[in-house]
Amino acid sequence: MKTFTKVALLILVVLPCFLMSAGCGSGGGSSPQPILVSLRLTPLNPTFVAGTSFHFAVIGTYSNGTTIDVSQTANWTSSDTTVATIGNTSGSKGVATTVAAGSTTITATVNGISASTTLTVTGNTSTGANVMRITVNGDLCSAATSAGYVNKPCVSVTVCNPNSSTCQTITDLLLDTGSTGLRVFSSAIPNLTLPQVTTSGGGSLAGCVGFADGSSLWGPIKMASVQLGNEPAVLVPIQVIDSTFGIRPSGCSNADPTPVSAGFNGILGVDVFAQDCGPACVSSALNGMYYSCNGSGCSGTTVPTANQVANPVVSLPVDNNGVQVQLPPVPLGGVASLSGSLILGINTQSNNTPGAVTVLPEDTSGDFRTLYPTSSTSNDSFVDTGSNALFIPNLNPSVLPTCASPNQAWYCPPVTRSLFATATGFSGLPAVNVPFNVGNFITVASDGNSVFSEIAGTSTFGFDWGLPFFMGRNVFLGYEQKIVPSLGTGPFVAF
Repeated sequence: MKTFTKVALLILVVLPCFLMSAGCGSGGGSSPQPILVSLRLTPLNPTFVAGTSFHFAVIGTYSNGTTIDVSQTANWTSSDTTVATIGNTSGSKGVATTVAAGSTTITATVNGISASTTLTVTGNTSTGANVMRITVNGDLCSAATSAGYVNKPCVSVTVCNPNSSTCQTITDLLLDTGSTGLRVFSSAIPNLTLPQVTTSGGGSLAGCVGFADGSSLWGPIKMASVQLGNEPAVLVPIQVIDSTFGIRPSGCSNADPTPVSAGFNGILGVDVFAQDCGPACVSSALNGMYYSCNGSGCSGTTVPTANQVANPVVSLPVDNNGVQVQLPPVPLGGVASLSGSLILGINTQSNNTPGAVTVLPEDTSGDFRTLYPTSSTSNDSFVDTGSNALFIPNLNPSVLPTCASPNQAWYCPPVTRSLFATATGFSGLPAVNVPFNVGNFITVASDGNSVFSEIAGTSTFGFDWGLPFFMGRNVFLGYEQKIVPSLGTGPFVAF
């Protein structure tokens, strides 16, 4: 996980002036009523599997420059109801239900102005040995760890002793496309007796991993049998999170001691790498990640790749060349929870064929590039389900002002901004425009929902395409040095 942010919701409502009643502003006289100028549908040209229901939203732009969600006043139609239907009655407006493979045109009309988009429906991918459920603030997330934690994607994994004598299925694991490997709190696996990985000097191998929000995890590295979905179990090194193990190095002095403090029972990291450190930790003991512990003392150590915390997907016998994250779109204003799928492998089964996507090659750090807000401003960037918002460099405060203290890490524009950035491969090609919305964090986070597509925060480390990026998209991660038929060799992201 390159970054994630846990937030406490503030019950505070801040209404933009154009939504308030008379008396807003300094003038006492009346002003012309703004008129609707144009409409914009979101998501744009989505692809979803048959049997899925999700919301379309339509945003109206008015003559005074304001934008308002007019989904509930629009008239909705689907050009081919055998492919997908669209709700058009109170309580169901904009709710699409996919029926069968094909394509249909979804149209919203308000005051004689229309906007349309193409909805493509593919065969059902919700079943299969290579499919894992994702729930965002849903039943796979623990209530004990999730208070105030918005946009939290959870999965479950079965972990066993290497001889399969005892197994436990662990829920409340944060799905993270920004880190590598399985990390589980010791308190979540009390019945397992996993063997310790040792160093060449006979010490116990331990790991320290830090994240961009300043948090860290510490604990020993142990061997475990790991089962993803209904795939065959694989034997890999995992980190057992335990802040009491040995003496923590300075990099993990603030290591989370419990699932409640961390916000999860563990992390399933499925980014584009096979190990969490790779060659850098093979050659240098001063890597800051791995330590050899004897008694209570721990010192930096080199680690062969076979003993490093591993991406368990890479060890699968067939579906090992990447993953697909599939989440429905979320309307402005959010929803209470969301369900989707993590599909293992790309072009290895009938349910993980990507179709027409743009492939952005990544560099050796797993980064591509994002141009924002102008074509001359390039940022290292990555896609990261472990980040619960978009994290954007604050290059134009007039467009994206930050919230007042103590929420100054978040953006609070007076109205929801409809923006776009240009994502490119690490060398600059290909390029694709990516639209996104940024709303007022305080207003959005106070409405009682837990899943939002329009929350964003500041970044000093590049452009972080966090969980909102995945909503309404099928996002593929191609693994390093793995060949993906029709798409090329990883690492890459494709959508």
